[in-house]
Amino acid sequence: MLLAVIALTTSIGVFLSTNKKKKMQVFSELYEFNEQLLINLKYARNPIDKVAQNFKFMPEMLKGGSLLDGKDGEAITEYAVNLGKSDALSQIDYLNGRKAALAKRRDESFQEYKKYSSLYVKIFFMVGVLMAVLLA
Repeated sequence: MLLAVIALTTSIGVFLSTNKKKKMQVFSELYEFNEQLLINLKYARNPIDKVAQNFKFMPEMLKGGSLLDGKDGEAITEYAVNLGKSDALSQIDYLNGRKAALAKRRDESFQEYKKYSSLYVKIFFMVGVLMAVLLA
């Protein structure tokens, strides 16, 4: 019974950290997608959908799906709306302009994940241990 309480509270901490992990994964993938689009526009000129097939979250983004909530979701939507709306040279300029902002968001989300995900798991583990001690 006591181990079940600890396992339950720890799993709550893991569940809460999944949002941070998804944010990190989305921005890492978005940065990589931006790089692939730049290469594609310079050399291959394949459709954007074909470039997006190699990624987990990008096809959903291109369909207008909401990957993240709040300001992060708005930034991704704004990015996706401007894809494929102009000629190749303008797209290259746009993607190069977004590169630094995407790198910043990728790095910030990684640091946030690194900091808070283990913190959530540790706090909820300790809450479980405390509850187990109080129940015993």
